[in-house]
Amino acid sequence: MTIKHRSKVSYGLLLFIFLVSYGPLTPVLISEGLNDKMIGALGVVSLSFGFILYFFFGTYYVIDSKELKVKCGFFSYKPIPISKIKELVDTRTLISAPAPSLDRIEIKYGKSEKMILSPEDKNAFAKDLRRINPKIKNNISS
Repeated sequence: MTIKHRSKVSYGLLLFIFLVSYGPLTPVLISEGLNDKMIGALGVVSLSFGFILYFFFGTYYVIDSKELKVKCGFFSYKPIPISKIKELVDTRTLISAPAPSLDRIEIKYGKSEKMILSPEDKNAFAKDLRRINPKIKNNISS
């Protein structure tokens, strides 16, 4: 049995990244207009932003019978054995993670290892993990 969970996307975070990316170009665009230099800058920023969009919308989590697999764009993280997962906890940490939303959960596994994720439906995600390993402590609020 394989279950795929899409990642939740924070559109507020995406808007912030958009404004930070394109905002500095606005005054120059207004004062100088659209010239070759500005077209090049807009192209570079647009490619960068497109790359970010790819990561935001290309993040998902796969639960199979033994492992949790995390995919973020073309990156794949080391699979987490579901038998080693100890606890699921709500978090709003800003540390870099395969979680394109600020509504996140922290997965504690192994001796002291952690992974931050942002499944679209946290409760269904936890239920699917606990179906395989009922010993997982679920500290996710509804």
